[in-house]
Amino acid sequence: MIKRINICFTSSGSTFNEASKVKDAVTAQESAIVRIEDVSTVYEGERRPAIRDVNLTIERNELVYVLGPNASGKTTLLETINGLLPAYRGRIFVFGLNVRNHGRRVRCEVGYVPQDFMVEPGEPYTAFDIVMMGRYGKIGVLQRPNEADHERAMEVMRLLEIEDLAPRPIGKLSGGQQQKVMIARALAKEPKLLLLDEPFSNLDPESREMVPRIINQLHEEKGMTTLIVTHDIHNMMKTCHRGVVFRDGRVVVDETPEKALHKLEVMR
Repeated sequence: MIKRINICFTSSGSTFNEASKVKDAVTAQESAIVRIEDVSTVYEGERRPAIRDVNLTIERNELVYVLGPNASGKTTLLETINGLLPAYRGRIFVFGLNVRNHGRRVRCEVGYVPQDFMVEPGEPYTAFDIVMMGRYGKIGVLQRPNEADHERAMEVMRLLEIEDLAPRPIGKLSGGQQQKVMIARALAKEPKLLLLDEPFSNLDPESREMVPRIINQLHEEKGMTTLIVTHDIHNMMKTCHRGVVFRDGRVVVDETPEKALHKLEVMR
């Protein structure tokens, strides 16, 4: 069973209309794509907030790296932005929409790669099936994908050099191959906001150079807004606009890449 794969389920095939409303909201909204106001989030069964009193704005077309020690709140930030974890205090706006009230509409225009996506070896879906889930998230699960949808999925797979994996069962692929498939799935959705949680962790050295370069290329070409949670800061200085550093659930730095990296070094 594939865990935490997030597509826009709808009973009426209304995803296209939902996405159109989001598009209108993005067009009408000022430059802020994500606006977080005094947000605290707690996991079920826990007492201590995983993130606390977070205020953060992500502007249109920004590429932001989110850094910090383990268990500092980075993954929780992405899950809260995506509406997978409700904030118990504060407000989150994505595309100008309050995520608490419009989570499904927001997720129709968000590409998300979770850190935790382990796949059972017997999972019957092929790699192409998984990438196509990104298209269903765009057009609606009750809509029949057309030739252009299939071509878009294959185009992204070719870009990530995994087109040969298309017919293979996802559960039989290596961790690095699975990670590329999940990245392709998010990109095939043609999202306005891309959320990546440790997307390079299982990649081989060659892919760790290639994949960030492709993400940066598509970020520029498609005008996406991108947040990347990572411990791999090798490519950070080349590509990102800002670095946000978390510690103990709080934002301690929101600065240029140089200042964010300096703070990270001091924290170590």
